[in-house]
Amino acid sequence: MPADPVFATAATTPFAPGLVSLDRRWPVDPGLPQRIGKYRVIRRLGEGATSEVFLAEDEFGQRQVAIKRVREANVGDRLDQHHRERFFAAEADLAGKLQHPNVVRIFDAVADPHQPYLVMEYVPGDTLQRYCRSDALLPLDQIVEIGFKCAMALGYVARHGLIHRDVKPANILATIRPDGVRDIKITDFGSVFDHRSERTQVFRVGSLAYMSPEQLDGCTLDARADMYSLAAVLYHLVAGRPPFDASHQVALMHQVYHAEPPSLMSQRGGVPQRMDALLRQALAKQPGDRPVGWDSFALAWSELATSGELPPSRTQVILDSERFNLLRSLAFFERFGDVELWEVVHRAQWLRLGHGAAIYRRGDPGRSFHIIARGWVDIHRDGQCVAQLGPGTSVGEMAYLAPSPDLRLHSADVIVAAPATTIAFTPEAVGRLSPATRQLFDSAFIAVLVRRLHAAHEALAHPRRIL
Repeated sequence: MPADPVFATAATTPFAPGLVSLDRRWPVDPGLPQRIGKYRVIRRLGEGATSEVFLAEDEFGQRQVAIKRVREANVGDRLDQHHRERFFAAEADLAGKLQHPNVVRIFDAVADPHQPYLVMEYVPGDTLQRYCRSDALLPLDQIVEIGFKCAMALGYVARHGLIHRDVKPANILATIRPDGVRDIKITDFGSVFDHRSERTQVFRVGSLAYMSPEQLDGCTLDARADMYSLAAVLYHLVAGRPPFDASHQVALMHQVYHAEPPSLMSQRGGVPQRMDALLRQALAKQPGDRPVGWDSFALAWSELATSGELPPSRTQVILDSERFNLLRSLAFFERFGDVELWEVVHRAQWLRLGHGAAIYRRGDPGRSFHIIARGWVDIHRDGQCVAQLGPGTSVGEMAYLAPSPDLRLHSADVIVAAPATTIAFTPEAVGRLSPATRQLFDSAFIAVLVRRLHAAHEALAHPRRIL
């Protein structure tokens, strides 16, 4: 069942031929409204059977937004009544509730009596449909990155008691540059199932090529239905064709119920056996045969990029998925949730330092702090090594947090003892973090200081035990 778009590129948007706007960038759209509510409309992004999507300006919030509005032509008929019920029962109820870096935010829902509309985050770029063709396939490491971010986002959605039920390439927005994947957003929650809702909900919705067998049956679903759909999307991105394909709906349904997808290794060079096996497991007919949860699937999928099994690529040196999993393994970030960890991934400066490199020299001003992700550093005072710090510990926070400039000087040399990866923050970078993430940093630093004070106390009280 095709869903209404919340995103489309200019190339797919129908306009009257031969009309050109004054700025010569977009064709004139004679049916374009000047305003929708308080929002100034810029151009049309796309349209479907029951809704249309516009790019608009939120003049008060000083940002661009996407507005999804029910088409007026359908108001009053049974189709529109059904759509409006779904519209406000599903997406509108999520306004302001889902805040994840890989989920399109819904800012507002306006129950206009003639044309109700949603105000959403605007994401420039393309949907993944663009990369499902055999002549436009992405490198395998980028597909791994996309899959990891989608899995983490759908895991977040599942923890809110939601099942998307229409995960497909057209509902995943992508910003991809030559150096790798910049942004991935899951959108269009018009078919979402809310386990916590007491409202009657529609079953058997979604897109047939990506629907699990239990979804076709109209059974009660859990997160493994979305996992099947994401696996079908990833299969399509790898192979340039969906796992099941037929010209007739009945034949396609028969394949979904009974057939096994062709091996990916027979369709594209360089596909590792583990990638093929993991997608086959996620596409299992029975939900119980699929990975046990989103965290399990995401970790196994991301390990394809770190295990050296994929062909060499000229894209990102360190993938976001690798950074995220690295942060998750460190004691410093043990109280950080997924949303806060993604913020650290994107805001921090990631450094790779060789043996003998000086992170700080005695007397240097404290303008940053480092959290050691890999490797070891030695602390030197008066030419002697007085301590060694490893993964999950921090350096530089004392000078960074000092209350006066006179105290913001490093009192020791910090030298890399084994090749290290560090996560560095400056005051400016910390200032761009959300209040929740800054509070978690403060709590983590307090824990670090308590541990160091305890170690110092033990050294003074029981020097023989410490030595």
